Amino acid sequence: MSWISEPLLLFPLLAFIGLLLIWGATFSIIRIKRTDAERAAQSSTRELLNTYEAQVVRSLREIDQTLKLVNYWHQGASRYASLAELRSHGLLPADLVFIVSIADSRGTIVDTTHPPATGNVADQDYFQAQTAAGAFFVGRLPTGATGDAKLHFSARLDGPNGSFDGVAIVAVDAAYFVSDYDVAKLGEHGVLGLTGSDGFIRVRRSGDWVSSGDKIDYPWLVRQPPGSVTAGNSPTDGVNRWRSVDEIYGFPLAVVVGLSVDEQLAGARRDTRGYLWRAALASALILALAYILGRMSQKLAESRLRAREAALAQARRAEYLAYHDGLTGLPNRGFFSKLLSEGIAAAQSRGGQLGVAFLDLDRFKQINDSLGHGVGDQLLQEVAARLTGAVGEGDTVARLGGDEFMMLWPQLSDDQHACAIAQKILDSVAKPYMLLGHDFRITASIGISIYPRDGLDEHTLAKNADSAMYQAKAEGRNKYQLFSETVQVHSLERVALESSLRRALEHNDFRLLYQAKRDISSGRITGMEALLRWEHPVLGEVAPRRFIPVAAESGLMVPIGKWVLKTACAQNVAWSKLGMPPRNIAVNLTAQQFYDPHLLQDVVSILESTGMDARLLELEITESLLIRDVERTLRIMTGLKGLGVRIAIDDFGTGFLSLASLHQFPLDTIKIDRSLIGDIAGGREDRGLADAIIAMGKSLSLTVVVQGVETREQAEFLRRHAFDELQGFYLKRPLPAEEFTQLLLAEASASTYSGRWPELETV
Repeated sequence: MSWISEPLLLFPLLAFIGLLLIWGATFSIIRIKRTDAERAAQSSTRELLNTYEAQVVRSLREIDQTLKLVNYWHQGASRYASLAELRSHGLLPADLVFIVSIADSRGTIVDTTHPPATGNVADQDYFQAQTAAGAFFVGRLPTGATGDAKLHFSARLDGPNGSFDGVAIVAVDAAYFVSDYDVAKLGEHGVLGLTGSDGFIRVRRSGDWVSSGDKIDYPWLVRQPPGSVTAGNSPTDGVNRWRSVDEIYGFPLAVVVGLSVDEQLAGARRDTRGYLWRAALASALILALAYILGRMSQKLAESRLRAREAALAQARRAEYLAYHDGLTGLPNRGFFSKLLSEGIAAAQSRGGQLGVAFLDLDRFKQINDSLGHGVGDQLLQEVAARLTGAVGEGDTVARLGGDEFMMLWPQLSDDQHACAIAQKILDSVAKPYMLLGHDFRITASIGISIYPRDGLDEHTLAKNADSAMYQAKAEGRNKYQLFSETVQVHSLERVALESSLRRALEHNDFRLLYQAKRDISSGRITGMEALLRWEHPVLGEVAPRRFIPVAAESGLMVPIGKWVLKTACAQNVAWSKLGMPPRNIAVNLTAQQFYDPHLLQDVVSILESTGMDARLLELEITESLLIRDVERTLRIMTGLKGLGVRIAIDDFGTGFLSLASLHQFPLDTIKIDRSLIGDIAGGREDRGLADAIIAMGKSLSLTVVVQGVETREQAEFLRRHAFDELQGFYLKRPLPAEEFTQLLLAEASASTYSGRWPELETV
């Protein structure tokens, strides 16, 4: 995640996060404010409904009581007793609001507390409704503005024999029922209304506008539970309101209260605009700050880019030196391994063949020793040029080191084709060379293996080509030889070794040797590498190069590897218990072990069971693993690093990993292969390559270890070039655990340490 700290990414990212926080908080506050305003409006609607309903109910009960009193008085006294008599007894409401009238059975007003507008009401709905039913009835008003229109309430008057004998009427100004409309509470577009169960509005007020007579869908209006609040556009005037409706118990009426959504949310919307302006201002400030900081960091980024380009150029130079032979300019072992791996994949995909040839010059050492290394180098350069000219356009020639060359023929058709190429190469090499003014002749021996007949992987093909080359030398040199080892012999040897390996794992015939790693400056032991050895009860000690491939092919490498890891960790803990300072212990992982799905679980289990600190364990893998499946490899390496385990690249320089690409892997150590320092003893110091590797290691904060150090000249050369650690027979050959313990105790018991290198041991 180090890319996040880049200024060109960091400032925009911080600005983006700041904008997210500002606008997220702003919209959250706006949402909360709106929700609070909505809740307050709904609560106010319910409260206003309750108040309005109470006022209407009081008036309706007073009207109902008056109608019942008139009916009772009508039945108990003379049929049409004077209303003045009832008023004199204080039994009628004030005629300033309520006008009480009595109509006979023909609709003629026979008595009233106020002069009527008309003398007969037989054609009015409130009169006609009583001729049949006799229930409490509320008359309708015409559609439109009410003005001073009266709302009439009526009740039936019965004669002595129960027959219809007239109607008692109470008239009230319609505006009276909405006179409590308070603009401060209801706003300009709120609503108070009284509607009948027949679907006609008796009276309705919104602001200063009072109307009546509109037809509405009464079931739709009262479909919600009593006292609940709903929002929607009014079918009467289209205003969006929060509305609450309640039917009046005992009366064919319902009260309606509504508050305009726009008016109730006006304050919240003003606040919203304020919040948005403030958020916009804060966003502008953040963007301006991010822009200024971004511009300021641009120069820094440009300078860092120039530095990276310089480092990349240096890395490319180091890469070239690492993958090309410095003397001949041909690909070296690592580059050839890459090309061979790619060639195998291509041949496999097309179902074709390819040839691998191993060439060794005959008696080159005599020329080198007699005429000197300068002449020998000149001869090797000329041979390299002839080999390049003798092969086809798509073929590859590589120098492995010394007088050994390998060739890749990716477009091989058959054995005759391979023989023809080999003979052409032999004829080209055998031509005279002009050295020191004289003609010299030299021959070569070539061994050939063919994919897929003689092997399916680069290691097998190279091994079989090498075997065929030695067979050619054995038959007199200046020859080529096709690999001819029979499958049966190979299978029998493999089966025997595999069977013995299984018994060795069961009977604990394996053992570990430990080789010390020493600090380049002080010479002190900084760690050790665990090396697997097999003591066969019949064959004696079997070299790892013989049994490791068999174990890998037979699936035994994973259990053997677990044994090695557990034994090495337990031994390191045992040394710590003796009072030794903590040291790293390195264990090699094969491809089968590295890609085993239980690797992380096994490492955790072994560390827990042995009690070893994960930071003291260093797992070594080869370069080829890093490019086989980069995504999967990175995932596994990240998991190991998460445990605290160190990771090292073993035999660096023998594969085809780019120096420039090392940064993408979570590495701690690179171990330089012995082949890269093989010529140091002879005096040909590749200063450029050494400096490139050291610079690369330091820039990536890696520990650079050189292995295979066998001479004092090599050790002194590496010390002068400031490598970190050395490992090899010159320092100490691999030792069993008991002898290595004595070595550690001897170093620990010394009161001072001279820092002098040990003498070369006899190997």
